Amino acid sequence: MKKLLSVIALMLVCVFLFAACGDSTQTTSDPVKTEDKKTEATDAPAVEEAKTIVYWSMWEPTEKQGIVIQKAVDAYMADTGNVVDVQFKGRTGQREGLQPALDGGMVIDLFDEDVDRVNGTWSAYLMDLEALSAANDYEATGNDALIAASRDAAGGTLMSIPYQPFVFAFAYNKDIFTEAGVTSSPKTWDEFLDACAKIKAAGYAPLTCDDAYMTAWYGYALARFVGQDGVTDVVTNGKWAEEPAVLKMAQQYEELATLGYISENLPSNVWPMGQNGEFALGEVGMYINGTWLPNEVNAIAGPDFKWGFFNYPAVPDGVDGVEAANFGAQCLAINKDSLVSEEAFEIIKYITKGEFDTMLANESMGIPVDSANAEWPVQLAEAKVVFENLTKRYSWAANAEANVDMTPLLKENFIKLCAGQMTAQEFVDAMEAGS
Repeated sequence: MKKLLSVIALMLVCVFLFAACGDSTQTTSDPVKTEDKKTEATDAPAVEEAKTIVYWSMWEPTEKQGIVIQKAVDAYMADTGNVVDVQFKGRTGQREGLQPALDGGMVIDLFDEDVDRVNGTWSAYLMDLEALSAANDYEATGNDALIAASRDAAGGTLMSIPYQPFVFAFAYNKDIFTEAGVTSSPKTWDEFLDACAKIKAAGYAPLTCDDAYMTAWYGYALARFVGQDGVTDVVTNGKWAEEPAVLKMAQQYEELATLGYISENLPSNVWPMGQNGEFALGEVGMYINGTWLPNEVNAIAGPDFKWGFFNYPAVPDGVDGVEAANFGAQCLAINKDSLVSEEAFEIIKYITKGEFDTMLANESMGIPVDSANAEWPVQLAEAKVVFENLTKRYSWAANAEANVDMTPLLKENFIKLCAGQMTAQEFVDAMEAGS
């Protein structure tokens, strides 16, 4: 019995020894192979993680601007491997939603809107772009006037990059001008009155507008007499009666209304009724608006509409002439708290340089911002002449909307003045009473 137990014990010892040898064989790898694996892991290049850039845009995804911007963003993502979360908010969504989102700490790296809103209303959120611009030699093919306007709007520092430039001027129907015998676009008030008389005699209403642009029209009219600073002084300090130019300007428009030079539809033109209706349909000769107008009414006006543009004419005893205009652009800005500012600036370059700047201008009948893209759409050929002769920039409406409390009353009364529903003196009195 003892012998049997000894045999069993010996067998168990052998089993344990065998198992131990087996474990040793499994856990002790070939030294060469182990070293090879360590070398492979150490030498393998680190894979850089894709970065995400959040971009809020003022356009709709179905607008031509939105479509081209999406193409530029897609190209950037394909070239870099980074991800761009582009959110098309539209005008209202951007203007009402961006600031609360930024105040709430939402991650938004890149955003856009017009030059004055970006650099004025949203100035507290902007990153200084001087160093990024210099590092990228951005201004080598930038539009000098627009870059200067962007700096000026931000107090002298480049805080945004312009794109989709515009000029606010009189658009006109060249066929109506030709039929009426108007051989050149007016540069003085007398030439303007002469053009209106000929257009009316030819059976057309010379002028129209929409409610959305009435204060901008007024701002131009007064700024020709007193300059933008003078307009600002009038509307913010209530100098409607104190400033003689307010009455002079109003008398010009009382005359236009009395002579029947302003469309009888103007008082009821809620945007876009005037531009999409009587102007695009060839019933009115002139409409004051931005150079975005051909794109907005293209489907209605059609390919045969012959576009002309001229700057607001000089007035007798005025301080500004055709060298001054409201011009500017939409602007791209980077959030000062962005952690991907270099990537965001690269996206700006994709949108505003070369291929996509040209595409954006052509598709939206807009103005290219890259100075290397010298050709403008044919619809804006005369707007190019206006732009190239500008030396003074007005802000939007020449600051006629600087006093937001007065803007609704100004619009209401200027419409009445243009419609012949009040005299020049009544206009002044109404504005003075409302201040």
